[in-house]
Amino acid sequence: MENTQAAQSAKADEEHARRVRRANLRKLNTERAGQEPSKALDSSLKRHTALIKRIRQSVGADNREQILKDIDALSLEKYVEEIVGAVVEGTARCKTEKDVWSAVEVISALHRRFPKTFTPSLIELLAQALTPPNRAALASLPVEQREKEDATRVARQRPVLRVCAELALVGIIRDAPGRSGAEWVMKTLKELLSNDPTLSSLPLLSTFLKSYSRPYLGIVAPAAHAKQISAASEPGTLSGQAQNGSGAGMETGAVDEDEELVEKDIRDRFKRMCEMYFETVAKKLVIEHKRLQEQDRKNHEAYIRSGEIFEDRQQAYEKMTKSYEKLLASCQTLSELLYMPMPELPTVAHKSESILIGAGTNGLGADDDEGLITAGGKWEDEEERQFFEDILDLKDMVPRSVLGIEEEKEAGEDEEERRREREREEEEVRRLEREIEGLGSGEGVNGVAQEDAGDIDAEDEGDDDAPTPVPGSPRAGAATPLPDGTEAQGPSQLLTALLARLPDCTNRALIDQAAVDFAFLNSKAARKRLVKFLSQVPKNRTELLPHYSRLVATLNRYMPDVGTELVAILDEEFRYLQRKKKVVKELHDVRVKNITFISNLTKFRVVPTHLILHIFKVCLDDFSGTNVDNIAMLLEGCGRFLLRSDETKERFAKMLELMKRKQSLQHFDQRQQLMLENAYYQCNPPERAPRQEKERTPMELFIRHLIYDVLSKKSIDKVLKLIRKLDWDDAAVRRSLHKVFTKPWKIKYSNIGLLAMLTYDLQRYHPEFSVAVVDQVLEDIRRGLEQNVYSTNQRRVATMRYLGELYIYRLLNSSIIFDTFWSLVTFGHPEGRPLPRQPCPLDMPDDFFRIRLVCTLLDTCGMCFDRGSQKRKLDNFLTFFQYYMLCKEPLPMDVEFMVSDSIEAVRPELKLYRNVEQAAIAVDEMFSAAFQEAGLTTSAGDDSGEESGDEDDRPEQQEDDGDEEQGNPDSPVDDRAPSPETVLVGSISQEHVGPTEDEDAEFAKELAKMLVESSAESKKVDRRTAQALWDSSILPPGARRRRGDEGEGDASDLDDNGVMKFTLVTKRGNKPQTRSLAVPAESALAVQTRTAQMQDKVEQQHLKRLVLDYEQREEAEELKALETRTRGGAIKIRIAG
Repeated sequence: MENTQAAQSAKADEEHARRVRRANLRKLNTERAGQEPSKALDSSLKRHTALIKRIRQSVGADNREQILKDIDALSLEKYVEEIVGAVVEGTARCKTEKDVWSAVEVISALHRRFPKTFTPSLIELLAQALTPPNRAALASLPVEQREKEDATRVARQRPVLRVCAELALVGIIRDAPGRSGAEWVMKTLKELLSNDPTLSSLPLLSTFLKSYSRPYLGIVAPAAHAKQISAASEPGTLSGQAQNGSGAGMETGAVDEDEELVEKDIRDRFKRMCEMYFETVAKKLVIEHKRLQEQDRKNHEAYIRSGEIFEDRQQAYEKMTKSYEKLLASCQTLSELLYMPMPELPTVAHKSESILIGAGTNGLGADDDEGLITAGGKWEDEEERQFFEDILDLKDMVPRSVLGIEEEKEAGEDEEERRREREREEEEVRRLEREIEGLGSGEGVNGVAQEDAGDIDAEDEGDDDAPTPVPGSPRAGAATPLPDGTEAQGPSQLLTALLARLPDCTNRALIDQAAVDFAFLNSKAARKRLVKFLSQVPKNRTELLPHYSRLVATLNRYMPDVGTELVAILDEEFRYLQRKKKVVKELHDVRVKNITFISNLTKFRVVPTHLILHIFKVCLDDFSGTNVDNIAMLLEGCGRFLLRSDETKERFAKMLELMKRKQSLQHFDQRQQLMLENAYYQCNPPERAPRQEKERTPMELFIRHLIYDVLSKKSIDKVLKLIRKLDWDDAAVRRSLHKVFTKPWKIKYSNIGLLAMLTYDLQRYHPEFSVAVVDQVLEDIRRGLEQNVYSTNQRRVATMRYLGELYIYRLLNSSIIFDTFWSLVTFGHPEGRPLPRQPCPLDMPDDFFRIRLVCTLLDTCGMCFDRGSQKRKLDNFLTFFQYYMLCKEPLPMDVEFMVSDSIEAVRPELKLYRNVEQAAIAVDEMFSAAFQEAGLTTSAGDDSGEESGDEDDRPEQQEDDGDEEQGNPDSPVDDRAPSPETVLVGSISQEHVGPTEDEDAEFAKELAKMLVESSAESKKVDRRTAQALWDSSILPPGARRRRGDEGEGDASDLDDNGVMKFTLVTKRGNKPQTRSLAVPAESALAVQTRTAQMQDKVEQQHLKRLVLDYEQREEAEELKALETRTRGGAIKIRIAG
């Protein structure tokens, strides 16, 4: 109760805030309408065009600030007409309450600027946007097209109606000076509702009442109301109480009349109009409800007369049901908004022979059989239970005389009772129609009901001629209608057609319809033909046997000879197969069909219990050969049913125990042993405790929901904000985040990149978290290489993709990626080198999963290594990668295609080697080139001598390394496999080599060439013209030499004489001439020239230093990495001659 009062109080406060906001804006619009701006306004065409475009896009909350700012700053006089049209278009895009209020503020600002030119035109266009549709044009359209047009119109008019309602409250739309525009809104709604016989505009009224029932109708929610208003309430009393504010808790909604934005007479008229419209809708709902029930009754009668239901009737019935449900939902919405009671919908009790409406017919008795659906029941699930137990009763579908049931008297009494009930329903419908026709048209709303009543009369008159829709039962529309002219065919031809249709009856509805059709053809000869047909099912169509068993079970209730004869045939066939036990392969399919048919008939209770137990005992007596297969199929087919049925569970349990004893004493091959175990546990599964679901805290569940469910491209910013708002100081929160961010295999594969993006965004605020994530990912990759468990392969692929995405977002450098590449192809192999066809416990020759991991990493970030030293590193790795693949067994087709696609994506022109010899030679050349580039000396004659010499040269360093290993035994860096690039033996010079004079000259030459090529003049003229211009403007050789000889002399002359010398180039004929000019140092030309020269020199030196330092740093890093990796031992590749 306290929660309800609090909610009502909060709602009243919100309504009060809206009323105050509307009153303030109304006062502002009234006092400042037509007031001239106090500042100069901009008349720029560009800004006016941008404003109109922005208004046309939307006048919602996103553009509000900018639009209001432009309205105050621009003149706008010449563009009023364009602005009016743009405002109407932008209004149609306002979906939320904030957007609607933003549109009202924009329109109010324009109204205050141009009350005489803007406002009348706007109101006229808004009225046109809310005009009702042309009924004649809609009537000419098909039904589906008309429904689409109505839905589009309602979606277009809904935001416009909300904006107009607000404009009427803030004083822009007015009925007269000093009055609000509520009457204008009421008339607009009245036209929309009165010209809408199909009630397609009803959602507009619902939208209006949800937001404006308080200001326009004066309705306030009662103190304690339910969503569904009781039908026992008097019509109009609840809304009257709500309006008057009677009851506890209404003081919060009481408002003085002076503060109301809508006049009292308008509120009363508006409220009466809405209540009368609701009464009309309620009466139409009652009529539609009775029509639906009447149609259901007619369906039953038509089915009794003709014996079948057509597809068009089913479609018509479904359409009528959808229309009724839509009307019911709309009526309930109006009832809740107006606080008026729902009408009483009469119910008609169906007799046992009637057809029930809806698809839930088969589940009516579910409560009675709830105990059978448990885990220990005879059925595995509810669907299986319905299939084997919910059998169609032919008495409800076929005349009793056809089935041989003599109860004419009782049938006559039922027919008379149905006739009287039908007459009562028709009288009730006519009475309601007369009430609707007699309603007055004072408010103009009842025209809807009058037209609807006329339509209903016409529809009722044509019901007898129209196709009758079928109820949603399993047999509805099940069977294909018989071809035209079936009346002229005899029973034999009809039975032949029915039997030909049976192989296509593969669901409950079709097979039930086939049973009904056969009942109309019932005769002794027909039953014999049916039994013969069922006993000759093709041995490869065992999927039909459950449905044929259902057909037999349906007919067996009234035609017991069908089931008896079929069971006798199957029993005889089983005995024959027992005599032919030695014929195994030829009769295998026949045995499967026979046992499967018997098992399904057992579950339908067609096969007597003594017979199925006898069959099981016969197979158990000779528990060998084909009888082992027979027992396994019997257990899988009906063992669960027999073990849990009251009449058979004791005897069948003893047989199962005997079977288990014989199974333990006899010797069976592996196939038979496995088959018997599976069949036994299928019919008698072991008792297991329910799986314990891991308990997680609400915060952990929220974090998992964000990453696993919410994360997408559109919501990544929202997820980032929510994650940042978490309590990062809480260790449990950080632990949960770390778990989620380090398990990329638990999210969608396509979202792994988004997870890496989140990690990158969080690095700015929590760098230690990102470092921990990267470290854990590397640990997982290392663990996968060490364990190589098949069940974790999917995780390893996701982790490798995650690593590549982390590199793309700069959370790790390229050296880690290349270390991972080399680890994938060298880890676990002796001395870090794979050998052709040589087994390795962690990477067998027939294990290609590491190749998949390399391809995954290449596909993710391989395209980033396309220039510089990284390009050379990747080329070297791809060379060794080909050697690694050729050391394996021949690649499967899918792996080969994956490798070719990955390599083609990063190196389309890469040469692929055909055999391991070519690859080995290429690897040797690669390492030799690496030695030469690093400036190291190698000797192919005595590798061991160099290694020992290297060890002697660095004894202290090895001791230091040993100490580090003892101090950090679990360091992942120390455990990491050595890269094959560490095949370098010898001393590495640590001398720092700076750029030489030749390199400086080469750099200056290339820089000058780049500047010349990128100049603007070289882009505007062709090569010959550019060469001519350069030749004509270059200094003569003598002047160039003099200038070079002077060198730094300009600075001394500048200091001593206070002048700066310039060289003036003139041209006489084709010969350039120069002369020297002395310009005072204080002049602007000299100062600017000197400043420009100094800036160019500084910039050139800075650029030179950056380039040279970058190359020097790259070389130093490579040399240091090579020296570090040399300690792990060299990789020596020898090709056995």
